[in-house]
Amino acid sequence: MKQPVAELNTERLRLRQWRPADRAPFAAMNADPEVMQFFPGTMNEAQSQAMADHCEALIAERGWGFWALEQQQQKRFLGFVGLNIPNVMLPFQPCVEIGWRLRRDAWGNGYATEAARAVLEFGFDNLELEEIVAFTSVLNYRSQAVMERLGMERQEETFDHPSVPEGMPIREHCLYRLSAGHWRRR
Repeated sequence: MKQPVAELNTERLRLRQWRPADRAPFAAMNADPEVMQFFPGTMNEAQSQAMADHCEALIAERGWGFWALEQQQQKRFLGFVGLNIPNVMLPFQPCVEIGWRLRRDAWGNGYATEAARAVLEFGFDNLELEEIVAFTSVLNYRSQAVMERLGMERQEETFDHPSVPEGMPIREHCLYRLSAGHWRRR
């Protein structure tokens, strides 16, 4: 049964269902080597469209997922932020992860942190999740800084991400966790 699609709003941002107009800036973002520095590679247009289709379908089905992120005043597509159930085998599953990817020209404005706070609130209050995790390459200090600003706690052990080929320096990942109880005490 399809769920009503959730839309989240913050002071500056809207997290919403994907639109056809998002596809071109999403493809451009995924083709940017700097944006994709901590992924196995950039994405071509077909891969980017398939990912946007997948994100849109999951939101339509369950009401939440990796939402398209829009700057409210200018109605400008900035990337995505949201929740996801990973589809690869990870050593800490089952889990729900929070994740984000923003256009390079949107970096440094606090958008990822602002949107992620709204997503965490939705996950804990609306979905009643007990825990939300985040993970990234141990070399991705920018994303780790967002995780720490959100109050997530880095776990001691690292893991090799199964979607990253052996030998790539970005294969080793770190895991952050945030419990509902810790979120509510903040």
